[in-house]
This record gives sequence, C-alpha cells and structure tokens, in this order.
Amino acid sequence: MPTIPNNPLVLVDGSSYLYRAYYAPPHLTNSKGEATGAVYGVVNMLRSLLSRYSPSHIAVVFDAKGKTFRNDMYDEYKAQRPPMPDDLRNQIAPLHRIIHAMGLPLISIPGVEADDVIGTIALQASKEGRATLISTGDKDMAQLVNEHVTLINTMTDTIMVPEEVKTKFGVDSDRIIDFLALMGDKADNIPGLPGVGEKTALAMLTGVGSVEQLLANPQSVVEVGFRGAKTMPAKIIDNADMLKLSYELATIKTDVELEQDWHELNVKPQDRDELIKCFGEMEFKRWLAEVLDNKQPTGTVSQDSNEEITVSAAIEAEYETILSEEALDKWIDELSKAELIAVDTETTSLNYMEAKLVGLSFATQAGKAAYLPLTYDYLDAPQQLDKAATLEKLRPILEGKTPQKVGQNLKYDMSIFANAGIKLGGVRFDTMLESYVFNSVASRHDMDGLALKYLGHKNISFEDVAGKGAKQLTFNQIDLATAGPYAAEDADITLRLHEHLWPRVEKESALASVFNELELPLIQVLSDVERQGVLIDSMLLSQQSGELAQKLDDLENKAYEIAGEKFNLASPKQLQTLFFEKLKYPVKKKTPKGAPSTSEEVLVELALDYPLPKIILEHRSLAKLKSTYTDKLPLMVNATTGRVHTSYHQANAATGRLSSSEPNLQNIPIRTEEGRRIRQAFIAPAGRKILAADYSQIELRITGSFISRQWLINRICCR
Repeated sequence: MPTIPNNPLVLVDGSSYLYRAYYAPPHLTNSKGEATGAVYGVVNMLRSLLSRYSPSHIAVVFDAKGKTFRNDMYDEYKAQRPPMPDDLRNQIAPLHRIIHAMGLPLISIPGVEADDVIGTIALQASKEGRATLISTGDKDMAQLVNEHVTLINTMTDTIMVPEEVKTKFGVDSDRIIDFLALMGDKADNIPGLPGVGEKTALAMLTGVGSVEQLLANPQSVVEVGFRGAKTMPAKIIDNADMLKLSYELATIKTDVELEQDWHELNVKPQDRDELIKCFGEMEFKRWLAEVLDNKQPTGTVSQDSNEEITVSAAIEAEYETILSEEALDKWIDELSKAELIAVDTETTSLNYMEAKLVGLSFATQAGKAAYLPLTYDYLDAPQQLDKAATLEKLRPILEGKTPQKVGQNLKYDMSIFANAGIKLGGVRFDTMLESYVFNSVASRHDMDGLALKYLGHKNISFEDVAGKGAKQLTFNQIDLATAGPYAAEDADITLRLHEHLWPRVEKESALASVFNELELPLIQVLSDVERQGVLIDSMLLSQQSGELAQKLDDLENKAYEIAGEKFNLASPKQLQTLFFEKLKYPVKKKTPKGAPSTSEEVLVELALDYPLPKIILEHRSLAKLKSTYTDKLPLMVNATTGRVHTSYHQANAATGRLSSSEPNLQNIPIRTEEGRRIRQAFIAPAGRKILAADYSQIELRITGSFISRQWLINRICCR
C-alpha cells in the first residue's frame, strides 16, 4: 500500500461521505426516533483520519445549498437526482455542530461544489510542495492526483497515488477529465459521447491522446481500430458541442475564491462542552464517555424539547465511608428522617443465590452518599464493624415501609438482603424499570448507560476498581479508599437518575400506571419465583446425555460413510471443502468474505436434495440439546436448595415480555422427541403438580382478576 507522508494536509469531501454514511447500515436512531446514522458515519470517519494521520491542517468541505455554475452551463446537470431525504437533511446541522466542536475547519461555498473547493485548496498546497490527502469516495477526484496529492477512500481503505490511478482507470490522472467527458457520468447526468463506454473511451485516449485532439482531428480515431472506430468521427463531429460541455462539467474548478488559504486551515482545540451537548443529543455514548474522561466540562445536554440538564465529568458530591459506630449512628439518624433513600449492595458475585453481602451504600440527596463496608479482606485493612450487629441496627430502616427505597435493579438487591436474613421493605422505585417504562425500545437500561444518557456522567466502572480478567478482585478484596467512592457513587447516581426519570414517567398517566400497578409489584413476585427455583431430575438428564452421546456417535459415523472420510462436523471450513470442492454441492449463499456458506439456512436447503446436510443438521440439533440442557442443567443445581435458579429480566424485551437467563427456562425444546424428554426432567416435589399455562391462549385481564400472587407462587413454583 502506498505510504502517506507525515502530517499531510487533509481535505475531506464531507458531502460524499454524508450520503454514503446515510445509506450504509446500521441505520441508527436515538431514543426520540431521530436519525443519527449519517452523523455517526461521518464523525467516525473523521475520528479515524485524525487518529491515523494526526494532521495539523485539515478542512471538511460540504456542498452549499442551491445551484452551482454547472447548472447554469447545463440545466440537466444532476437533474435526475431525487431531493434529499428529510431525515438526512435534519442531520446536517448537528453534524456541522460536531465538526466545529471538534476544532475542524468547515467550508461550504455557494455556487460551487465541494469538489471545486477541495481542488482549489489542493492546487494551492501542491504548488508549495505540501503533501495533501483528499478523503473521498468520488472517482472524479482522481483528476487531482499528482506527486503531492493522494486520494484515500476510508470506507474501503484504499489509497490512490498516480500509479494507482493508471492501474484503476487505465489512464493517467491528467486524462481523467477526458475519460469522464467521453464516457459521461450517469450519477451527475453528464451526457458524454453517445455510444462510448469505458473500453471505447480508453481505446480512443490511448490511440489519439485527448478530447482536444479528437475534436481537432476526428478522423484520427479510425486508425485506432476498435469496434465502431469507422463511425466514430461522425459522432464526434455531430456531438462536438456536447463533448466540449461534458469536458467542462467534468472538470473540477481550481480557482475558487477562498476566504483563507491552506495555511490557515489548522486544527483548533476541541470545544468539549459543545461535544458533550452534541454527543448527548445524538446518544453517542462511547464518544461521550471518552470526552468526559479527558476533561471536567460543564454544560447542558438537551434530552427532550422541554428541559435541559446539567452535565459534568466529575459531579459535585460528598461521599463518606462509614468505619465507626459514631458515623454509623449519624447515618442511621439521617436515613430515618429521609422520605426516600437510594440503596445499593456490593457483593462477591453476580449470582444472586450465591453472592454474599460485602457492603451497602446509601444516598439521602443528590451528592450526599455513603458506603458502609461490612466485610473486607486485605492487608492493612482498618478495624471492621461487627457485621451482624450493624445489620441489626439497620434492620428497621431496611425492612420498614419508611423510608421508601429506590434502587437500580432492586430485584437483585432483594435477594442479597434475603441471603443476609433481611427482607427489604418500602421498595417504591427502580431506576432500571423507570427507564424501561419511559422508553422500552432503548437498547440497555444499565446504570452506566443511563448515567451517560441522562446525566452526561461517566461512572467509575467496576473494572476501574477491581481490575480485569483472571486477576479481577472480588469487592471485599478492594481497599476502602478505592471501594468507597465507587460504591457511594452508585447510590448517588441512582438517586439522581430517579429524580430525572420519574417526573417523565409520572407526567404520562399511562406510563405511571404501568410502573405502579405492573412493574413495581412484579419485582417482589419475580424475586420470590427466582429464589424458589425449579426442581429437576438430574439422574434423568444424565441418562439422556448418555443416549444423546450415542446418537451423536452414530450420526458422525453415518456422515463419515457418506463423505468417504472423517471430518469435524462442527467445522464450517471443513464443511466448505467437503461440500463444495469434493462433493460439488451447489453454492446457495456466500459469507461476507465471499466463501460458500454452510449456515443452517443453507443446510436446510441442501438437505432437500442431499443426505449429508440433513445428517449435519440433526447432529447440530442434538449436540445443542446435550450441551445446553442435559449436560449443563445438572451442573447448575444450587448446593443449598437443590434447585435450579434462573434470572427473570423485566427490562430486556421492548414488547414487555419477560426473558430468562442462566439458564433460559423459557425456551425448553418441545418440537422434537428429544426436546420433549428434556421437559420431563422438570418435576414437582411429592404431593405437588406442575401447571403449564399458555398465556397466549387466555385473556390475561380475566385471569389476573382471580389468580392471586400467592396462588401464582404456590402453584407455578411448586412450593
């Protein structure tokens, strides 16, 4: 690949990338339904250029509104193009704001196109010997390439210097205008010479030299000897004016009047406050987090049409770590007087049945929070409060109806408290569910994401305090100077999120009703169902695993016999070789990299005509049943309860349905004989029955009127 000199002048064809980003997936929108994909695509490309080349001088150039001088020359120029889509037009202003905030010069000059502005600046710099890199996807720009000017297409990662221009187009860069003029350009509606395509244009230019020479001596083209050469002189003579016009239309103007020359196009410092506003509105969370990491800006992020909220990288807060009886008593007094407190737990595990309580954090008002460590285990740790005595002191607050509690995913915390012998009472709000009810189609409702989205704040991450991978510490192993601010921040941010989200939910009576009457009561129900667990017959599953293993062996041997060789039935690469090279099966579909696909969809189609794909499909199905259910479920039985405990998620599916994980108990197979046998392993204890209810077949509102919460738990959970 050609090399780019250090610190090139970078000229970006913003209009070219704007359209390409708009039509390229993914087609992003923010939570308000506003299109953001084009903005994301262009900004992503700019960030890539800045990171890769670190230019001191750059310009991002866009077409201006209205007609250009080319429209005056030719009414039909680009006349076939449809008007700009509204959802693309609406992205232009925020994109320009972001570019300005990034400190990048932005140029848009009426009456000319972005190509002309770029061509003028490139010529200026080239005359002074300055290396210039033009970032574009427009082939017309190839006419600007010379020893100092290089093209880069960041979407395909291709770089074009003079040699590459010749290789790609068949002519040197100084003949690109002639090439385009002869062929015409359907995209821009440049007419060209009738009947002349790429091969004919190349033959004419190679044999004669240029459009000017063709016009001066049309008969010279006959000697070139390509098909149709004898009739070409007449075409040139009859269409001379159109050919001249096409040449002018294809020529990039290099004498545009500019307010500044290339020396003045220097990269300026970023306006981080403005970037926070823009990234917040667009909901580009990762970029917002990066900006907040670099500085402690203040400003506002518009979240809806009625309100703006203050954002900062380091929020003003007063956090305390409670290490003495005196401090504990002071906080108990403050908690007792509060109407609403935020509560969060720190634990040893994400598994709610196995996790042990390490500490608690509380917040009584925004910016005022504390962490109460109950268990810590590291060298030079301070003296610990007695865990049992401390929890007894807190029991009236934790179990009482007052103060009311707000948390982030309180269902988990309920189980942690239950493990410690405390039944959390006064549960009134849950920020995860407030976010879900307010906007169920948002991709995630985790605290870190919500803090970025609604508060413009980047939380301290768990990996920041605990490390990563195999060396990651459990929370009781983290020193209190590090653990305290992290834990207290969780409670503080939870309370701040509630103060931001609840007014939005409450002002919509239907949303408030869903939260208060459905989602909030369901927290306790699901927690009880989870902790009750499901009884399984591990011996039966073990027996089924053995039977499945034998069936898998039989299928493998049958597959080897048909194929005439041994191979890995789970290897796409080996299947590709076997199917499409040895057995010559027809290619039904290709992977993104162009290889023949062996996806399940393809195998299903091939199985209609060939026996081996059918065997592969059956093998995959049985192998999945074995690994997912018959092997795995017995290993997930809790040693204390003797049951399997799943996690039910209220805030995952946009449709409002629950989902289940670790293990997924909502997707136990039923359509095959082997799947139905797995269901037989879910059993009721002696004297109980299992009730299976297909809720899609009954009227839920009627059912809800007579099925009590206790009946639900008693009957469905087999208590």
